[in-house]
Amino acid sequence: MPMNRIKKITRQVHLWLGLMTGLLVFVISITGCLYVFEEEIRELTQQDRLYVPSQQKPFVGLDAVIRNFEHIAPNEKITVIRITESKANATVELSSNKKKVYYFNPYSAALVYKGGEDWLETVEKIHTSFLLGETGKFIQRWSVVVFVCMLITGLILWFPDQIRLLKQSLSIKWKALFKRVNYDLHNVLGFYASGILLVISLTGLYFAFKEVKTAASFFTGSKLKDGKKQPGAAQATALPLADCYNHLYKTASLKYPGAMSTSISVRKKGELRLRMIYPYRWARNQNTFYFNGSTGQLLRAKLYREFNGADLVEASNYDLHTGRLFGLLGKILAAIASLISASLPVTGFLIWYRREFRKKKKRFQ
Repeated sequence: MPMNRIKKITRQVHLWLGLMTGLLVFVISITGCLYVFEEEIRELTQQDRLYVPSQQKPFVGLDAVIRNFEHIAPNEKITVIRITESKANATVELSSNKKKVYYFNPYSAALVYKGGEDWLETVEKIHTSFLLGETGKFIQRWSVVVFVCMLITGLILWFPDQIRLLKQSLSIKWKALFKRVNYDLHNVLGFYASGILLVISLTGLYFAFKEVKTAASFFTGSKLKDGKKQPGAAQATALPLADCYNHLYKTASLKYPGAMSTSISVRKKGELRLRMIYPYRWARNQNTFYFNGSTGQLLRAKLYREFNGADLVEASNYDLHTGRLFGLLGKILAAIASLISASLPVTGFLIWYRREFRKKKKRFQ
């Protein structure tokens, strides 16, 4: 098939996919750009709830924190607990099933702050589901699939027909008319950002599709593990909630010390997941333990020292998706690429609209 015929078909595919998903891509890109700096924004704007003045005292204990939570909110159930061991004065964060978040003093277990989900959590939900629950997640994931197709077709359209025109395809002619500048903003910026955007999109699809995880397992020649089963683990005696969580946390901390942060979350069917993150450079060094929520019995354990290739891909995927893998520079590049991604539906729509307007104008002359 002649190249001009291929490009003509590709242009139509690129156009209609863009018109169908342009607004969705814009929303995903803008919210993704904001959430890249989630940690920095919280550190800057939420000091009053994230930290208390340092004291020469040990951690009061998770049991004391949970008992105070039960006293303050007797009708609420804990869904997530977050402890930051790397900073002794960091508050202990508890989220509840009523979408409330409580911050407790690590030295005294006193309540420091109580509030609802903050605006950054709303940004994340818009990014992942458009605030439409499971339906929104379905729309979001397939919008990203379409966006990957658009990036590929865009690269095909960008490639000049003649090598001598390659230099022109790499620069924006700022002194030209608006029509040409807009065209260059779409083509040139899209080309420069396409590599980063493909990485961001594919790592995003890793969260959404089992097939992508299967592909990662295939290319690494290993199978993603859900944790080594612990059939010989002793049956724990049922304990009050505060004592149960405290026992699990203390046991894991003593056996695997040195964690930067620890989280305990309630999963489906009441299963508990305890995750400990240790200092790392590339793939996250994290130990994950799964417990029976009623008895505290250890069901499965996944240690970072036993990671295979597929496990390493999973452990590094989030940091690669957000740019954190390469530090602040990586975040900045991811944010810039996301802004360019948000601009592509706008500049692309203007290119299409001007062409359609010109066709209608000729038709009525």
